Amino acid sequence: MTDTAWIDGALTSARPQAVGALLRYFRDLDTAEEAFQNACLRALKSWPQNGPPRDPAAWLIMVGRNVAIDDIRRSKKQEALPEDEAISDLDDAEEQLAERLDGSHYRDDILRLLFICCHPDLPATQQIALALRIVSGLTVKQIARAFLVSEAAMEQRITRAKARVADANVPFETPGAVERSERLASVAAMIYLIFNEGYSASGDTAEIRAPLCEEAIRLARLLLRLFQSEPEIMGLTALLLLQHARADARFDADGAVILLDDQDRSKWNKALIAEGLALIDKAMRHRRSGPYQVQAAIAALHARAEKPEDTDWTQIDLLYGALEIMQPSPVVTLNRAVAVSKVKGPQAALDMIEPLAARLSNYFHFFGVRGAFLMQLGRNEEARVAFDRAIALANTSAEAAHIRMHLDRLQRDSQPRGKKAGK
Repeated sequence: MTDTAWIDGALTSARPQAVGALLRYFRDLDTAEEAFQNACLRALKSWPQNGPPRDPAAWLIMVGRNVAIDDIRRSKKQEALPEDEAISDLDDAEEQLAERLDGSHYRDDILRLLFICCHPDLPATQQIALALRIVSGLTVKQIARAFLVSEAAMEQRITRAKARVADANVPFETPGAVERSERLASVAAMIYLIFNEGYSASGDTAEIRAPLCEEAIRLARLLLRLFQSEPEIMGLTALLLLQHARADARFDADGAVILLDDQDRSKWNKALIAEGLALIDKAMRHRRSGPYQVQAAIAALHARAEKPEDTDWTQIDLLYGALEIMQPSPVVTLNRAVAVSKVKGPQAALDMIEPLAARLSNYFHFFGVRGAFLMQLGRNEEARVAFDRAIALANTSAEAAHIRMHLDRLQRDSQPRGKKAGK
């Protein structure tokens, strides 16, 4: 075999399972990661000649473990090691190991790995960086590029995260039912944050950070395999799929933002939409609603509308109302106001967001939305002030360019008819 693309896919797929098992064995993140990397190097030499093993994860675990034990023997000859029968011939060991991986170890190893990355002692930025490095296998350079920081700064962030995990003396035993319940929400939130880091990119950074969306979806699907009957994990996965399905229609050729109503819906990914719709429908049948399910249901209503005018804004308003109860937030209310403007008009929407001004005084989208409502009401001077503030708070050039488009429209509309070009 000369085409090695299948090897990259196999290594990526096996990584969480293999690193999790190696972590259980060695109880050290650095050792587990290094053992996996050494096993990958051997796979790159062996698999093209011999073909893929029956269970790539089992092969990588056994090879990584044996290589790491050999390294420990050389560096610490006096340290107690596992019994010799634990290190057996690879062909014999693979079959036995594969049988164990088919049972509870698979789920527990990956859960342990995800839980460690989402340890409560770690700030969100370190959780994301550690998960992308340890679970996803992205290089430090790739992660740094996605987060627009230097490679040295990202290396320090990941090193600090590993040190905190070590200092916290995190237990490596199988997580119990209570811990699973408590930490599952943290894992889901971490995956959602990874997705948002990619989804919030725009303009010339969109292509750089888009892989974060794909990686978040891969992790969400992984988590869903572990919790197949958990409706909130179904909702999370559906939400990411439905949002990412619009990726090709969100920006024009110059990198400018295209609003949802103006997007070419033929560019939406129908396969992702179908998968997302099936998942949210399945989740809702459990009748245990949660924030991810509600957000996914909103995204589903957009996805089901063949044309903007087909969108069920009344139902979206109701869903945002439910989300406000579950997760009270001025940003949720701001999003709901857009639906209210479609159902009850811009004045009702403006009345809804005015009380949010103090809490969202530094939020770009607040002033962009407020300016749009004012413009719809014909209050152009107030709209211009709001848009100017939005430009000052814009995080990217694409956001600023989108607001300038509204300002240009205001400028054109304010000109006397006789002074327009061609008149």
